[in-house]
Amino acid sequence: MAGGDADVSVSGDAVQTPLRLVRDVTRLSAAGFGGAFKKDCTDLSRRVALLAHLLEEIRDFKGDFGKFAHSDAQASSSSASSCLSDLTVAIQAAKRLLSAAGNFDSKISPDVSAKKIAFQFQCVTWKLEKALGNLAYDQFDISEEVQEQVDLVRAQLKRATERHGGPLSSMVLSRALSQPLDNEIDLQPLNRRVMVSLHIENIGNIDHEVKLKVAPLPKGNGLQVHSVNQICHESETSRNWSASSKVCQQSDVDAGGELKTANNHLEENNKPNPLIPNDFLCPISLELMRDPVIVATGQTYERSYIQRWIDCGNTTCPKTQQKLENLTLTPNYVLRSLITQWCAKHNIEQSMTMMNGRIKKSDGSFRDVTGDMAAIEALVRKLSSQSLEERRAAVSEIRSLSKRSTDNRILIAEAGAITLLVNLLTADDGLTQENAVTSILNLSIYENNKGLIMLANAIPSIVQVLRAGSMEARENAAATLFSLSLADENKIIIGASGAIQALVELLETGSTRGKKDAATALFNLCIYQGNKGRAVRAGIITALLKMLTDSSNCMVDEALTILSVLSSHQEAKIAIVKASTIPVLIDLLRTGLPRNKENAAAILLSLCKRDTEKLACISRLGAVIPLSELAKCGTERAKRKATSLLEHLRKLQQP
Repeated sequence: MAGGDADVSVSGDAVQTPLRLVRDVTRLSAAGFGGAFKKDCTDLSRRVALLAHLLEEIRDFKGDFGKFAHSDAQASSSSASSCLSDLTVAIQAAKRLLSAAGNFDSKISPDVSAKKIAFQFQCVTWKLEKALGNLAYDQFDISEEVQEQVDLVRAQLKRATERHGGPLSSMVLSRALSQPLDNEIDLQPLNRRVMVSLHIENIGNIDHEVKLKVAPLPKGNGLQVHSVNQICHESETSRNWSASSKVCQQSDVDAGGELKTANNHLEENNKPNPLIPNDFLCPISLELMRDPVIVATGQTYERSYIQRWIDCGNTTCPKTQQKLENLTLTPNYVLRSLITQWCAKHNIEQSMTMMNGRIKKSDGSFRDVTGDMAAIEALVRKLSSQSLEERRAAVSEIRSLSKRSTDNRILIAEAGAITLLVNLLTADDGLTQENAVTSILNLSIYENNKGLIMLANAIPSIVQVLRAGSMEARENAAATLFSLSLADENKIIIGASGAIQALVELLETGSTRGKKDAATALFNLCIYQGNKGRAVRAGIITALLKMLTDSSNCMVDEALTILSVLSSHQEAKIAIVKASTIPVLIDLLRTGLPRNKENAAAILLSLCKRDTEKLACISRLGAVIPLSELAKCGTERAKRKATSLLEHLRKLQQP
């Protein structure tokens, strides 16, 4: 090492090991999870899988830290290796846990208790969040889009840690992660707050034992990019570009095309959360129950979780592993009343709309839906009928019901229809497939159903419909992806699924309505930085330029809006310039509608600022006159963009 300079890097094995573990976790996830910990496994595996890009960038980076003294560089290298080692330990523990919990059955694994696996989820989640927090991202020159992705994973892990009971002491964590799941871990002497055992008697004849105390969920559900509450289908509300366009108008797009939001990150609630009594927690989800029901063995579960357990073909009680004599779910009125009283005492809002066979209305009153629920449950059962005609009729009726009202969307999801509808997306019958994807679109309008659709692993099947379905099915598949992508985590999952390439193809070859649906979905997905490069590589710039120069001018607004979002990305900038888009944008400054002029100015500013060659180019092409006019009489945003660009041009002309 000459001249006191040092390369801070880590060995190939140090990065290849966690990368290999991440790929192992991805394979486990692809095989699917089941059992009582299906949701926990699905969430954890998704978060681990998202770390692949981070590790690849660390692997490929060789950093020159010559600005540091020799000893400082050595210390930096040692620190980087140590942090990476911590992350490797956490990912290894996650893989081991997923292998054990992925299809947990206490009969098959009698030495492993559910309480032990639940505690391991707490340990692994906390360890992953801590390891990611300690990584020195600046040392590895991590790209902006990957840093954004890691920040999102960390936020999710932090919320999951709170949900599982909060941070742990180092001694508890070290001991828990170092021992196999089939070894007993004597937790109580280490941390008495973590493991407790409560028995509840005389509540609906339940012998109800819950062994893990969990803090309640934070009030927020994650990062929200914008507040589009409904993406409706057919007669509900017109499904068109105005939803996305309105977002741009309200939120503004900065000079680089990034959509501004009122709050890009969830604000952490610093107030201590009250501990939920153990008897109020669902044994499957370990979350506060909103609609507790009793199964044939006398155990109580949250209705939606036990319904999904049954829908997956299980006929045993998740907790006792006893065979269920029947699949009847009986409301536990006494326990629900106790939970309601507890929530009222601690000012915790019960967000569950469906309670005790009644739906909560906007005015706070309740509407009895017992009869509707019985009819819908009977209809949902027909989705798995052996008769093609019965399945066709049932999915057609569900499509019709799901577009009529929010109440129907709640009831259909509560009846367990989502998993069955996802299965029908791969049906050979085109009409069944078309009605299934449209039903999922309609159900996704209700916010709580989005998570259920993602949990049912619907994205790969929706993308397949987008590629090969009928035109109407492709249109509705694109609209479904837009609806689901309103959550930031879903943007990442959808972007990594191959959906962007299929959406670009629909943008190029679809019907007018299909193109608009594709444009809406692509706009929303490209708000996430990591999807911008995917869109460019899928050929979106060529498709957008064609839309800009189309004589019908029917989608100029959509094309410009997407370009304004993409133009902050370096790869997109190169592609936009290479496609000879700048002359088209300058022409739009002269002849476009006010909204088009505004976006054209914003894109040109993003492309040309601090780039003397491009500034000289737009000057030669005559941009100064239309920019000057826009700076005087354009929209407020257009005035800002035009004025800024003119200032850059003036500086260029100064000697």
